[in-house]
Amino acid sequence: MKHVHTALTFAAAAAALLAVQPAEAASKTLAEVKARGYLKCGVSDGLAGFSNPDGQGNWSGIDVDVCRAVAAAIFDDPNAVRYTSTTAKERFTALTKGEFDLLSRNTTVTMQRDAGLGMEFTGVTYYDGQGFIVKTDSGVTSVEGLGGATVCTQTGTTTELNVADYFGARGMQYQILAFEKESEALTAYDGGRCDTYTTDQSGLFAARLELADASAHLILPEIISKEPLGPAVRQGDDEWEDLVRWTFYAMLNAEELGVSSQNIDEQLQSQNPEVRRLLGVEGDFGTQIGLTNDWAVRVIRKVGNYGEIFDRNVGAGSPLGIPRGKNALWTQGGLQYAPPIR
Repeated sequence: MKHVHTALTFAAAAAALLAVQPAEAASKTLAEVKARGYLKCGVSDGLAGFSNPDGQGNWSGIDVDVCRAVAAAIFDDPNAVRYTSTTAKERFTALTKGEFDLLSRNTTVTMQRDAGLGMEFTGVTYYDGQGFIVKTDSGVTSVEGLGGATVCTQTGTTTELNVADYFGARGMQYQILAFEKESEALTAYDGGRCDTYTTDQSGLFAARLELADASAHLILPEIISKEPLGPAVRQGDDEWEDLVRWTFYAMLNAEELGVSSQNIDEQLQSQNPEVRRLLGVEGDFGTQIGLTNDWAVRVIRKVGNYGEIFDRNVGAGSPLGIPRGKNALWTQGGLQYAPPIR
């Protein structure tokens, strides 16, 4: 009888805990965003394809579309966002101090950042890797030819450590010339102060467009690191973290299921149970992240699925023209994979 009593007591305690969890788990950040009427998003100081303002101050890019998608999920308005430009060096401190609700700034997920800086990553929006660009007339066609080179890069990023690891393991001499802003590093490279400029390879495609003669520069074929890029939120607000994470997952699942901004109304009539759960026709998944069940409909209709945002920002429909590669869906040989909504 003692064991039965203990089990009943434990069950009662567990039930009581579950009964109070929703109130305790209510997202402080979501409540603040709703009361404010807009999302605050930290982005780069200008990187084509990821987060870049035009002449009128309108931002675009994959990282920007993550912010727009979260705003669409909450407000049904992808423009309910205010952007804060932040440097690589300042971005983590600014996030943890509350200067913005979401950091979406071509940021590599690492253990140190995820476990040691008071923030949580919410997915990988772009699988990247560090590369190098050189002047075509240098005659260098491989990273192996960069022994003794002066390397321009941006401080506060993973690039310096990656260069040290890669060159050191091969006994190659080099000298780092680091700058706080990417534009400064690129200008130094273009002006001949260094032999190569290194950053994520996607950033090199964007950087080459900014040079006076793009054809005079070669992006070397080697990738020397893993750079999974993704958005991050402050630790301690699990519901907000879930909202941002599942907003991105919704866009991935939508592409896999063939749901897009162009056919969303037709897909609302689908009998496919996965589509019906995604779009809130069945199930009660939106309320689990503090939203209504049609939250994903707002995201897809106003911003698009993952394939749409990739294509228009960095893919075939953009000046960068980057192939999907590792960022193709898992069903097409890539790494992009979202857990199911069920």
